[in-house]
Amino acid sequence: LPAPSPTTAVPYMSVKCIDVRKNHHKTKWLMPWGPNHCKKLKDFDEAVSRQIEANDIVFAVHIPLPSKEMSPWFQFMLFIMQLDIAFKMDNDLKENAEITLDVSLAYRDNMFDDWEEIAHAIEIRKLKCTFGSPKTVESEGRHYDCDFLPFMEIGSVAHKYYLINIRLPVNDRKGINVGIGEIKDIRLVGIHQNGGFTKVWFAMKTFLTPSILIIMVWYWRRITLMTRAPVLLEKVIFALGISMTFINIPVEWFSIGFDWTWMLLFGDIRQGIFYAMLLSFWIIFCGEHMMDQNERNRLSGYWKQVGPIAVGSFCLFIFDMCERGVQLKNPFYSIWTTEVGTELAMAFIIVAGICLCLYFLFLCFMVFQVFRNISGKQSSLPAMSKARRLHYEGLIFRFKFLMLITLACAAMTVIFFIVSQVTEGHWKWGDITIQVNSAFFTGIYGMWNLYVFALMFLYAPSHKNYGDEQSNGDLGVNSGEELQLTTTITHVDGPTEVYKLARKEAQE
Repeated sequence: LPAPSPTTAVPYMSVKCIDVRKNHHKTKWLMPWGPNHCKKLKDFDEAVSRQIEANDIVFAVHIPLPSKEMSPWFQFMLFIMQLDIAFKMDNDLKENAEITLDVSLAYRDNMFDDWEEIAHAIEIRKLKCTFGSPKTVESEGRHYDCDFLPFMEIGSVAHKYYLINIRLPVNDRKGINVGIGEIKDIRLVGIHQNGGFTKVWFAMKTFLTPSILIIMVWYWRRITLMTRAPVLLEKVIFALGISMTFINIPVEWFSIGFDWTWMLLFGDIRQGIFYAMLLSFWIIFCGEHMMDQNERNRLSGYWKQVGPIAVGSFCLFIFDMCERGVQLKNPFYSIWTTEVGTELAMAFIIVAGICLCLYFLFLCFMVFQVFRNISGKQSSLPAMSKARRLHYEGLIFRFKFLMLITLACAAMTVIFFIVSQVTEGHWKWGDITIQVNSAFFTGIYGMWNLYVFALMFLYAPSHKNYGDEQSNGDLGVNSGEELQLTTTITHVDGPTEVYKLARKEAQE
């Protein structure tokens, strides 16, 4: 309830400044407004009448808008560009036209300091524009409908003020910026995380980190007290706890005080490790509960299922390094700018989405098999004594409940992955927009934590020893046998209840 939506989009209109200095010295920055603002042009007709060349015009954008300032709580800045291109008979937009941008980014922390350069690059972007009317003299002056262009992404907002200077250098001999139509204006849309959402997110992480750490220590202590070695399922649950703690640790607090531009990439890697661990865990979790399967308690028995998850995670890591890894050096770089890059990026996201959906169907099939096996074994329950039957029914009910929670968690995780990819990509693709609110992000994150917490709580080995009189008269189990919600062999003396029930060893 207290958190605003995760991100805000702010539109900026660039100001056309005249740069009449010889050789265009990079040291002087052109400000769109304020005490030292540049000499402005209303439009390009004025430039023509004053004989100002295209190479002497700089599009300047100050971030944020006047009388505001940026804050480290915004976490990141993503910018997309929209060009206003007018149709003219003698300056038409060519097919597959490319625009060359000479872009510079600078910062300062108060209104009187000099601008310090962060990055400078010469970038090429492909124009994808359509014209709704027939290309006749009557249509002159109408604007093309152009797609958004990815422009810039920065992984931290450490300074109060930023300035972008964009030049469109024209060189007829080399064919640079020729045949791109008549550009009237350059608009930018700046997207950043909301400070209120960041505070709620940090508070959640700070609160959840000790909770998961405490239950992890308690869980592993219970396992080490056992006389046997930990079984595969227990190890995997512990590994899941470690990956959850890794994603929980609120290192983001440091981003408020330090200019760590790699935080976005680090966040992606943390989330990727957790996804890979969670998907692998679900496969092993269901596999270890397959009652009639021989390959148990060995990780090598799951290589066919876990292998593709590892390969897929590695591919997504490489894709992320190609985009956000390069942006650490050049914030204006985007994998979406080239034909090959766009196709590769789209292919990665589509394949990842399809694989996740197939994985979910496979998981549903495994859970169905487990349920079918358990239902088959329930036929032996009526022959037992009442107390013992109730005990087994309780175990089976809890187990079925956990399986259904697992499926719900898996479904929400798949939806979350696909939606977050579409939300992140829709500025780059143009059409698809999904409005995601804060509750969705915090809800999924809280669900993962609760799920991992519940797993460790339910699967921690019990140390209750039932005496002879209790076991003979009440439950009918061997003395010293542990009662817990698992079906793997959990004691040197032999298997636990559900496992025995599954193997038809618990028949009286």
